[in-house]
Amino acid sequence: MMTSPSETIDAAAAGTWRLGDLTVNRIGFGAMRLTQDGAAFSRGSSSDRDRAMTVLRRALELGVNHVDTAAFYFSPLRSANELINSALAPYADDLVITTKVGPGRDLSGHWVWATPDQLRGQVEENLRQLGRDHLDVVNLRIARNHGTLPVAEHFGALAELREAGLIRHLGISNTTRDQLAEAQGIAPVVCVQNRYSLDAPPEQHELLRSCGEQGIAFVPFYSITGNGQDGGGADPGDEALRSVARTHGATVAQVRLAWTLRQGPHVLAIPGTGNPDHLAENIAAGALRLTAEDLTLLSA
Repeated sequence: MMTSPSETIDAAAAGTWRLGDLTVNRIGFGAMRLTQDGAAFSRGSSSDRDRAMTVLRRALELGVNHVDTAAFYFSPLRSANELINSALAPYADDLVITTKVGPGRDLSGHWVWATPDQLRGQVEENLRQLGRDHLDVVNLRIARNHGTLPVAEHFGALAELREAGLIRHLGISNTTRDQLAEAQGIAPVVCVQNRYSLDAPPEQHELLRSCGEQGIAFVPFYSITGNGQDGGGADPGDEALRSVARTHGATVAQVRLAWTLRQGPHVLAIPGTGNPDHLAENIAAGALRLTAEDLTLLSA
């Protein structure tokens, strides 16, 4: 059974993994939902600034040392990077901030995609917003409809910035196995950040296993929302999922996170929320140990 709300569970309960030479707890925090109430990238109201900063500080108090962000995480009044800078700087020595480049949003919120020559500007924008002289990990985010396109020019541009000292480690996001192999031929890849959950198609399970064999961290997004994607709440799933949650006195979201972490020691979770209570629940999922019977029921 899960512990009661009065008992604090630290992020270290999920264990650790290394992003290159950086050790992180396997339960981290995703900043995408910090800037806006409701669904991510919606046209809803901007979040409460004080509450968002409270969530960030509480995450570190609960042992989170891996924060995932991006310069394109913003609403009309809020920027995730600025919130992180204001709430957490000066940064703890063990805090790893991962960001991503490739996509951007203009002032109207429309998406644009950077050319290789424009990636340096996106990296510098993240540096400025976060108040850093280097970025710990930068993921090249690939457009959803670019799964068959080569990534050499874009990843090569980031590799040059790594050589220049602006980036410490590189990752790749929304990628395929072929694109990952292409990137690895240019520079080391420490993480793959892809959509992944209980509802994932077979090719994503295969990519997860391949990353584990190569010692590459696999960092899922939408692991809680599942088919709901950026809708904001946990996909309630089927009766099997709800049954496992009842057995453990846990929420469906916690079971989804625990299942995700159970897929391999190289799997990192970055659940995001603007709600302090949900934050504590997400981190507590790192201590939820699913049984073999649970896993069989969920896989069916």
